[in-house]
Amino acid sequence: MEVYLIRHTETVCEKGICYGQADVTIQEPFEHLFQEIKDQLPSEEMKVISSPLKRCTVLADFLSNEKIEKDKRLMEMDFGNWELKNWNDIPQEELNPWMKDFVSVQVPNGESFEILYDRVLSFIEDLRIQQHKKVAIVTHAGVIRSFLCYQQNLPLKEAFQNKVTFGQIIKIIL
Repeated sequence: MEVYLIRHTETVCEKGICYGQADVTIQEPFEHLFQEIKDQLPSEEMKVISSPLKRCTVLADFLSNEKIEKDKRLMEMDFGNWELKNWNDIPQEELNPWMKDFVSVQVPNGESFEILYDRVLSFIEDLRIQQHKKVAIVTHAGVIRSFLCYQQNLPLKEAFQNKVTFGQIIKIIL
């Protein structure tokens, strides 16, 4: 199965804001960017699955002629108490342990990268059962990094070696 992992385009959040599962919108105008993304995908119709957050569904709706499927497992990492805070305003006594071990240290009232990865792994296992030839998945950087750790058999602590930019498409074969 060909899987096209697509990161949403840039959000309206200022640089330095932590916005994991906060349902923020994307910067406008975005139609030109959306068309550039669509032009990079195969021309034949494909299944489109999206994170339910609007920064993804707006793009997913643009890419699909049919109703898109939304899956909560494709949401970005839950940053709990840190959502919509500036990274510089997060208390160091909370931030430092997570920065040292983001894989297993859970954000207060949120997730660790391990929890996010387990969600994504559950999604991948379900996706493998389906008989799609091509799938476009509109999602977030953390989810895409999880896919790539799985695909490349990469330790989770190495997830950030995979750069994932806004609007980027990464093709993998499942």
